[in-house]
Amino acid sequence: MQRFTVPRDIYFGKDALMELKNLKYYKRPFLVIDEVLVKMGWMERITNMLQNTHIEHITTFSDVEAEPSVETVMKGAQSMQENNIDIIVAVGGGSVIDAAKAMWLFYEHPELTFEQTISEPLPQLRKKAIFVAVPSTSGTGSEVTAYSVISDHATKIKYPIADFNITPDIAILDSDLTLTMPPSLVAYTGMDALTHAIESYVSKDRSRFTRPLAIHAISIIISYLEDSYAGDMDAREEIHVASTLAGIAFTNAQLGICHSIAHKAGGIFGIPHGMCNAMLLPYVIAYNKKTPAALRYYANIARRMGYDGDREKHLVNSLIREVRTLNRNMNIPLCFADAGVNEFKLNMNKKEIAQNAFEDPCTSTNPRETSPEDLEKILECAYYGNKVVF
Repeated sequence: MQRFTVPRDIYFGKDALMELKNLKYYKRPFLVIDEVLVKMGWMERITNMLQNTHIEHITTFSDVEAEPSVETVMKGAQSMQENNIDIIVAVGGGSVIDAAKAMWLFYEHPELTFEQTISEPLPQLRKKAIFVAVPSTSGTGSEVTAYSVISDHATKIKYPIADFNITPDIAILDSDLTLTMPPSLVAYTGMDALTHAIESYVSKDRSRFTRPLAIHAISIIISYLEDSYAGDMDAREEIHVASTLAGIAFTNAQLGICHSIAHKAGGIFGIPHGMCNAMLLPYVIAYNKKTPAALRYYANIARRMGYDGDREKHLVNSLIREVRTLNRNMNIPLCFADAGVNEFKLNMNKKEIAQNAFEDPCTSTNPRETSPEDLEKILECAYYGNKVVF
């Protein structure tokens, strides 16, 4: 038996953010917002939208790092406790939404340890508050997913909290917020969304519900991402919705080893998550295509996009080339060496990265069975730009 879960409501399109005015009957909102949005005046606009006759007090929190830490999560949960909040509104990129999800968890269950959240099923939420997610970037899909990725800055490892309990109740997609993204962030988050869609499409846990969402998201992202990168607002709105479609697909179908490696290598190499995925994706496709089922599904993507090839392996090779072209056209390096990662750092950390990636939850749903040794080889190929032949 499989399960398919989405937020209760998804609001999208022009002026979707105005839906915040309809969040009545809540008295003590907790607004977690990206610091960049605060500087651009969005916090004031959003607090004004939240104001109504029922409001007693609005608490704001904007001290969230690019890679949210356990310490930040606990600090936010403590503020929630002190203010007895009844609705959480997270506005920002994936880091802000992920951090707010984890804060919510520890607010409702302060007895939990962080170790328990990554190793045990989570207890029920919504006894104290509901959760509203408003993404300002188009990539993580956190506004519709059952995931929260929190970093241990001491070990430089990202830990995914995964449970359908932390799926937001409401998602609001307003592409006006994406105007805050510089072109590089459009590229990185867009490629993160593309990786979500492709990995969920070929995942072992794919289903009749996730496949249509995933391949439609792939089609939109490949068709519109470069225009979004160039600043086209119609394209930006298409990508914003496609990112959410990819998020719905992957939260229900799970991911694969591209994310496993990116989760572990990104912090050590000091490279943004989306950029990591973008560089790794061609090598992971080349590795996974040795499995017949993955080969067939990758070929389906290439056919959908009208790529060249009269046989499945030729179609998949076309897909790999097109992903590389997309990276190149958005100034994303094609390998870790080109991204400036020191070779000594690679050699010092590659075995640890590979072992940690092997133990990452995303590895279990990768379409090809793998090993720490294979993951290390993929990482080396993605570092030097070598062809994957194993």
